[in-house]
Amino acid sequence: MKRLLALAATLLLSGPALAHEVKVGDLEIIHPHIPQPAATAKAAGGYMAIVNNGAEADRLIGVETDIAAKADVHESKVDADGIGTMEPVAALDLPAGETVSLDRGGYHIMFMGLKGPAMLEGEMRKVTLIFEHAGRVEVEFMIDPPMGEAMEGMDHMKMDHTKTDDASGG
Repeated sequence: MKRLLALAATLLLSGPALAHEVKVGDLEIIHPHIPQPAATAKAAGGYMAIVNNGAEADRLIGVETDIAAKADVHESKVDADGIGTMEPVAALDLPAGETVSLDRGGYHIMFMGLKGPAMLEGEMRKVTLIFEHAGRVEVEFMIDPPMGEAMEGMDHMKMDHTKTDDASGG
């Protein structure tokens, strides 16, 4: 619920010009966006909310794009000792009748090995989300204003991304 409220506040503050959505079957993908990375950044995070209006669960099982050498769903966590980690997940569960938020500090799309021209605020970049039941869904991620320098120093190409879990912990 906290993530949903944060997303709602972000959308309200960013104004209607920045909000966009894609509907496919029972899924609604709300405001897929990437905070503008530095021109020299090697990685960027992608965020959105996914609403499953259906009676059956679905799962986000893959991401494809030409904007990066690799794109995965990742989860950021902070353990009881305050140590932060970020790991890829094999799939992100989308329970029936619920909204799952991909946002800073939790689940997000990690674009690693950015390619092509620098991303500029206001641009749209194509990404294909792959769902277990809904199939392949092409969306455009809006390049939003920069989020800050927190992720700019991280080199995700050198991180160990070999661990795989699914979002349900199983």
